[in-house]
Amino acid sequence: MQITIDPSEVKGLIRAPSSKSMTQRAIAAALLADGESTIINPSYCNDSLASIDIAGGLGAHIRPEPGKMKINGTQGFLKDHVLNCGESGLAIRMFSPVAALFSGEIIMDGKGTLKSRPMKMIEDTLNQLGVKCSSKDGFLPLTIKGPLKGGTCETDGSVSSQLLTGLLMALPAAPDNSIVKVINLKSRPYIDMTIQVLSKFGVKVVNDNYRTFTINGNQKYKPAYFEVESDWSGGAFLMVAGAINGDVVVEGLRTDSRQSDKAILTALDKAGARMSISEDSVKISKSELRAFEFDATDSPDLFPPLAALASYCRGVTGIKGATRLFHKESDRAKALVEEFGKMNIKVTINEDYMLITGGEVKEAVVDSHHDHRIAMAAAVASLRASGPVSITNPECIAKSYPGFYEDLRSLGAVIHETRSHS
Repeated sequence: MQITIDPSEVKGLIRAPSSKSMTQRAIAAALLADGESTIINPSYCNDSLASIDIAGGLGAHIRPEPGKMKINGTQGFLKDHVLNCGESGLAIRMFSPVAALFSGEIIMDGKGTLKSRPMKMIEDTLNQLGVKCSSKDGFLPLTIKGPLKGGTCETDGSVSSQLLTGLLMALPAAPDNSIVKVINLKSRPYIDMTIQVLSKFGVKVVNDNYRTFTINGNQKYKPAYFEVESDWSGGAFLMVAGAINGDVVVEGLRTDSRQSDKAILTALDKAGARMSISEDSVKISKSELRAFEFDATDSPDLFPPLAALASYCRGVTGIKGATRLFHKESDRAKALVEEFGKMNIKVTINEDYMLITGGEVKEAVVDSHHDHRIAMAAAVASLRASGPVSITNPECIAKSYPGFYEDLRSLGAVIHETRSHS
């Protein structure tokens, strides 16, 4: 399949999608609670659906409804011994420690791009805690045999904070107290988000400067009524669309959010975008944009929308944190260099920096690399191109933001499906 986006002005009011990161965390917490939790405004993207399947396999009873989700937590009854994480990196890293709470053997598997993402960190960390965990030469599937009792472990946070999220979720439910030492933690705001979700479900962890986490065992998760925030990483694409060629109000984005991708506001401001920000919405209009410097080390998911933004900025934009992009759904740095190159935009990687030279975005056929954020970045960049931009394998957006093309259409973007020429 292929979609083609004509140069289009976008105007109007749009609500940012629900946060998949927060939805997945809330599903894990509700699974561990004894009783019924209600999750309001959940994301039903593919990653969230994978988490629903896993929680169901681990014994939760889940009733998805429009606008909400009811979850009856597990009584410790394992339904499935093979759990499929789909393509969700958060699901495999977060639910592996949770699955280790069970005493039976559990196999954690996935599909697509998740099969090529490294799993040795999960294996090494769980083995330190007395869990038998083995991978297939460092990749999926993972075989996990608990039960996780607690203890002390050390984990590397430089590639991802998601395994730490899983440990912070699982260890409070283990019988013994635990200490988790973390080396070089990146994406700290995601850990703030995890701790925020835990506290909503009545669980406490002690954070000493993001280096040591002290966790009392035998804590009881309490059922909760939990409202999922809108997603700043999905909203970032809508805001960049407005800055490139529109007049858009993006609703539902809380300025007091712990989400790291809220930093998009700083980048847009540095680029000279015309914005007005209220408590839960951002209005953004087509602007004369200038090159900017930005550190995306703690918000690597912003690289794709920032690449689209920088394409229309006068001068060379420098974005720090490029080493965070190698183990995503694609080698995201390489994908951005290749696909933006096809659109006449020069993107280079210089050690930890991505350098993007603004210019004229031209008509092209680009590939998503089966990466939702590459597809969305190309779509947004095409809005003021010299001609139509076609994207092959565009359906991968369902991983995080299934309604993305429809939302762009509702703002006036001209998008049509075409048959692939390949």
